[in-house]
Amino acid sequence: MTGLVKEVKVAAGSRVAKGEVVLVMEAMKMDVEVSAPAAGVVAEVKVSAGQSVEAQAPLLSIRG
Repeated sequence: MTGLVKEVKVAAGSRVAKGEVVLVMEAMKMDVEVSAPAAGVVAEVKVSAGQSVEAQAPLLSIRG
């Protein structure tokens, strides 16, 4: 979804569980929690708080 990154809750090297909230975005004047699609280690965070992102833009990468 197109929106504004409000908060990044993880950093590179963080271990995450499937379904864990990794960042919060604002879209259509609503806060939307983005969850990890799989368990693993965050390899790279590609966005930062305050950044606008387009639909389908990669936000972060997780390696198993």
